[in-house]
Amino acid sequence: MSSRYPRSLYDKTGGLVYFARMLDKIRLHAALDLPKDYHENLGSGFDGRCCAFLAVKYDDLRRRTLEGDPDEEILEWCCTQGRRASADEIQDWNEFMLKRGWRDSAAPRLKMRLKEAGLEKHTPPILTFFDFIEVDEKRTPPVFP
Repeated sequence: MSSRYPRSLYDKTGGLVYFARMLDKIRLHAALDLPKDYHENLGSGFDGRCCAFLAVKYDDLRRRTLEGDPDEEILEWCCTQGRRASADEIQDWNEFMLKRGWRDSAAPRLKMRLKEAGLEKHTPPILTFFDFIEVDEKRTPPVFP
């Protein structure tokens, strides 16, 4: 069976970036269709940050996701089991995630990952983890004005 990349980090559910990708990774992993490089970090990294933001446990979210409902229903479940973020909190979440790796504590790790992938001289320059992952998965990151 060939593996598939999960959907873009930029895809939104209920206004949240990343959430849809996390659910996609859960589904792909259960179907034995997620690349092996992704297995070790399931539930940690950005997954862990997203679960902490929503105040739900990854294992509970995984079980709920595998029940088969659409992303929007799973997000609503998160809001009732954990917390419902305000519009301002969602904006803060999105801005933080979109900029992760750019002039913050994750910048050295991003620099290391770019070097490992041979992308340190990519044009246009890759400044964030979101853009690194998009390029690494053969997608073109969106351009922001």
